[in-house]
Amino acid sequence: MIRAALIGALVLVVAGVHLAAGSDLALPRMAALFLGAEPQAFADVQFTHAALPRLVMALLCGAALGLAGSLFQQLTQNPLAAPLTLGAASGAWLALVVATLLFPALAAAHGEWVAFAGAATAFGLVVAISGLRGLTGMSAVLAGMAVNLLFGAIAATIVLLQSPYFGHLFIWGAGDLGQSGWDKALWLALRLLPLLALSLLLTRGLALLRTGAEGAEARGLSLLPFLAVAAGLALGLTALAVAAVGLIGFIGLVAPNLARFAGARLPRAELLASMGLGAGLLLATDLLALFANHLTRDLVPSSAVAALVGAPALIWLMRRRLGVGDQAVFRLPPGPARVPRLAWLGLMLTGLAFTLAALTLGRTEDGWQALWPTALTFDLRWPRVLGAAAAGLAMALSGVVLQRLIRNPLASPDILGMTAGATVALVGTAIIGGGSIHEVGAGIAIFGSLLVLLLLLGLGRRHGHAPTVLALTGIALAALLDALVKVALAAGSQDSYAILGWLGGSTYRVTEAEAGQLLLAALLGLGLVLVLRRWLTLLSAGDDMALARGLSLRLARPVCLTLAAALAALVTSWLGPVAFVGLLAPHAAVMLGARRVAAQALMAGGIGTVLMVGSDWLGRMALHPMQLPAGTVASVLGGSYFLYLLVRRRVL
Repeated sequence: MIRAALIGALVLVVAGVHLAAGSDLALPRMAALFLGAEPQAFADVQFTHAALPRLVMALLCGAALGLAGSLFQQLTQNPLAAPLTLGAASGAWLALVVATLLFPALAAAHGEWVAFAGAATAFGLVVAISGLRGLTGMSAVLAGMAVNLLFGAIAATIVLLQSPYFGHLFIWGAGDLGQSGWDKALWLALRLLPLLALSLLLTRGLALLRTGAEGAEARGLSLLPFLAVAAGLALGLTALAVAAVGLIGFIGLVAPNLARFAGARLPRAELLASMGLGAGLLLATDLLALFANHLTRDLVPSSAVAALVGAPALIWLMRRRLGVGDQAVFRLPPGPARVPRLAWLGLMLTGLAFTLAALTLGRTEDGWQALWPTALTFDLRWPRVLGAAAAGLAMALSGVVLQRLIRNPLASPDILGMTAGATVALVGTAIIGGGSIHEVGAGIAIFGSLLVLLLLLGLGRRHGHAPTVLALTGIALAALLDALVKVALAAGSQDSYAILGWLGGSTYRVTEAEAGQLLLAALLGLGLVLVLRRWLTLLSAGDDMALARGLSLRLARPVCLTLAAALAALVTSWLGPVAFVGLLAPHAAVMLGARRVAAQALMAGGIGTVLMVGSDWLGRMALHPMQLPAGTVASVLGGSYFLYLLVRRRVL
């Protein structure tokens, strides 16, 4: 009772400050309007039709996200489960983006059902990848972030193709709580309240789940129907919040953990406390967004502030909850014992075919033409081909190192935040300085990557460089990057479209010198991976095995992590973020039989090269005369195929 009263009092205090920050009216006038007085001046209308609906929307969405996170965490017994980390929020967002393009009437009239279908699809992919038992550990979190990357790449592609006609999606997708009336708040309340009530009826089943699946069934719980209903409610709550205000992360992750930290032990108490804390947290972050809006000229979405608070909270929760022994041994995906010669030959021929196609085969106003390029055309094309090939090789090598180091086949530079430092530095410098992101320079990108690397090494040292510590720190940084990018997109200027295009990983502006330098760096990285192959083998076998063979973990882990970060940073500085190449290539190499480090590095490097060269060519030709960034094409194609393989084989 005391705990509930304290949470309620805190929410009331934050609500009062929120109203004061959102309106210029005096407190007596606010009270009069709240009690039913007729608005007279513009400030009165602004209070009744903007400030109050915004406050109610923050309370409703925060309660929905907090309750959804609590349901997910109690179902999975995983303190890191949430709409964000399980991919449900990004699935709902992508579904609404697609529906807005293809079926605008359906998206406008039944957006909540569209969002629910997307959230359910994303969550189903995560379950198919990790398995039901995998939902309790890191497998589900990394699978959820992989789904986030894929769905984010598809949504970015749609926005690129439709810009500037989809400009309104920038602000909505960034998760802003601004309101211009009571329609949306009433719409959300009428749909949300029944789900809140139904969720509270699940407390007995949630209590039985704490005894384990077998214990719950022995006590009369129909396990699968109960799990389906509870997960459906959590997905429905997520879908309603996304349909109402867009993507807002971390509330569903932090609120349930804070509820348990505050002493909520029983399922019902945790659900109620998570609702209250979720409402209060979102209201507090929106209050910070209001203060930021007063200080800046541009809109600062609430989701960005939530990420600024939530990313450190994720790191804190991870350091408290997770142990060093998680993911102790690297489990290779299924595949043959060695790479057949036919596979090597096929990879070489495919690479040659894509290279020739990129140089000679193209579309014009008269259709497809296969001609040897003129001197001018060749000078324009070959740096792009060479830059794409070098980027694919470097990102694949970075993925090999990270998957061995983190001991998880879903680890990659993009999921673990290796590209986050360079990207944040470049985007932040371009926004603050007012210049083009293409003119910032590689030095800023490398500086940003080094800062992230130092953070990863510092946090990892305290926990013995535990794989989960490194993985979740990178995930938190990647989520923070996404929030900062949404701030840039919410401005709605032409610079926003330039930044969005750069974030796709484009070879359009790669010069001859940059392509050559990137190739030399990638080849040097390949040589270092081959030299360090014994270290990587021992690291993937587990700490005990590595120590028994005389390997210094304090030296080997930082060196390997530095190599992976450097390769990813160089690619990001010249091309922009390139997702999924570092995830797909090492995994595909093992499936073809490259089970040793040296063979995996060579095969993964070849696959990454072919994927990037082919993606660059397809991006130039598929929608001629429009062009798509190579990284975006690689993310959509490679990510879709990768998730298909994971669902089919369930490697985790």
